Amino acid sequence: MLKDFILNETLKTIEGLEKSGKLGDLVSSEDVDLSVSVPKNTDFGDFAVNVASLSRYTKMAPQQTAEMIAQEMRCAVRTLQITVVGGFINFKLGKELINDVISEILKKQNDFAKNNTGEGQKVLLEYVSANPTGPFHIGHGRWAAMGSSLANVLKYSGYDVFQEFYINDAGAQIANLARSLHIRVLQELGEKVDFPSDEVEIKKYYPGEYLIPTAKKFVAEHADYAKKLTTKLTGEQLEYLADFAKKDMLEMQKKLLIEFRTHFDGFYSETALHESGEVDKCVELLKEKGMLYEKDGAVWFKSSEFGDDQDRVIKKSDGSNTYLTADIAYHYDKLNRGYNKLINIWGADHHGYIPRINAAVEAFGYDPNCVEVLLGQLVNLVIKGEQMRMGKRKNMITLQDLIDDVGVDATRYWMTMRSIDTALDFDIELAKSNSDENPVFYAQYAHARACSILRNATSKRVDTQNKIELEPIFSEKELNSVLESLDLNILWEQDEKSQESTRRLILKLEEFKSIVVSAAKNRAPYLLCNYSQDLAGTFHQFYAVSRVLSDDKALTSARLALVKSTAIILNTVLSLIAVSAPEKM
Repeated sequence: MLKDFILNETLKTIEGLEKSGKLGDLVSSEDVDLSVSVPKNTDFGDFAVNVASLSRYTKMAPQQTAEMIAQEMRCAVRTLQITVVGGFINFKLGKELINDVISEILKKQNDFAKNNTGEGQKVLLEYVSANPTGPFHIGHGRWAAMGSSLANVLKYSGYDVFQEFYINDAGAQIANLARSLHIRVLQELGEKVDFPSDEVEIKKYYPGEYLIPTAKKFVAEHADYAKKLTTKLTGEQLEYLADFAKKDMLEMQKKLLIEFRTHFDGFYSETALHESGEVDKCVELLKEKGMLYEKDGAVWFKSSEFGDDQDRVIKKSDGSNTYLTADIAYHYDKLNRGYNKLINIWGADHHGYIPRINAAVEAFGYDPNCVEVLLGQLVNLVIKGEQMRMGKRKNMITLQDLIDDVGVDATRYWMTMRSIDTALDFDIELAKSNSDENPVFYAQYAHARACSILRNATSKRVDTQNKIELEPIFSEKELNSVLESLDLNILWEQDEKSQESTRRLILKLEEFKSIVVSAAKNRAPYLLCNYSQDLAGTFHQFYAVSRVLSDDKALTSARLALVKSTAIILNTVLSLIAVSAPEKM
């Protein structure tokens, strides 16, 4: 990355000056904490480093300190134009460095920004993990888009990522699901039954109409069994209905995940975790470590000894486990599988759960920092200017409804384009529009425009003035050959406005490297969306002031290299968030 190059050259120069005693009291260049920024005023240069903090060692004014360092660098680095303003050293890249960016993109294609930031670290990324009690709501869509995009950028940055869906298929909600299916099955058989009208009792059911198709399927596949059902359920019948319902719901969820371009390497069942005996083993292990005690007939975990605000019950007085118990066992299993980083995407209402899990991890002898939780804020669905509130127990707009309305591309892009800890207003009408105000359209249109320019370079043209058909500027074979052996220096022989738009575009393309690293390190795939907007805007500005196709083949081929590079990077950005990059719109 060019920022790294500039920072390394600056630090190397400082180290040399320090060894020669020219930096006064500075003992070691390792004490220097500098960073590279982009000046707001482009007249100053492409990048800048503030070295004013070194003045306390040199006993000179920031301007003099910066000038001393800059003078050394001017002698050592000929590819940079270096100036000083106050305590800032400003750098303007020479055309050799600029040209190398385009050459590298054309050579590496979609691997241009691939890096090894993760150094092979084994990551288990758990997200969505919805109860198999109904269709995904739009919040699940945000976790799916964010999680899968994060997995992509982590893999692109050298992490070894395993994507897992934790199936919450145990507990009271599954019994509620079975009771709800029971009513729908009876209705399907013609019985006059309905859900309770009591506000307390209805909370034990899922009255949404989404279970009607499941009931039809149950009656079709288990007709004899269904006919034996009465209004009163036996324990065996409840379990039978529960197994059928959760299997059908999970199949529905998996189908939608595939449609939504969200891949999971594994689905982990909570029920299987209990049946394997791992939950009880974890309880015993905590007991052996002296981390449990009894109080009021329940078993408590001493989580307060590890930073939690209070101790937590892991076995109720009736002998049953709490939800926390299974979650502790699940995370212990993750660590036993050899993952050294556990990333969970949870809803914001799980904030209080974090110290409990961290406490358990530490109690087992692991570093609690290996657990990283990303808390996602809500999605506010905006329809014609009004917010919609949704709940599973009433009529709701599901993720499937949203995808059917606006499409996978728009849904994924909008769900990813804000930081996960920020509430998202999803404007349906805007997401469907073909306007520059719609961010996904704006990014995709830039890619389509770049592809169109490349097509036009190898297509017959019409001279509108003389009304005659002209031969293509290049054949496809000729264009490919030209792009492999380019002389980009002609770009810097054009008018000042064109040179400036060219420089801005190339620097924006090169910035993709640092964006990817930042998105991976900060678990922030939304940075890719922000970048796609910036790149699209910079490309449109370049196209507005620089005529790409002309009779000057040398200039045309050089500018086509920029267009091709833009198409490559936009394609890569969009693929990382699993959004298509159309060649025509």
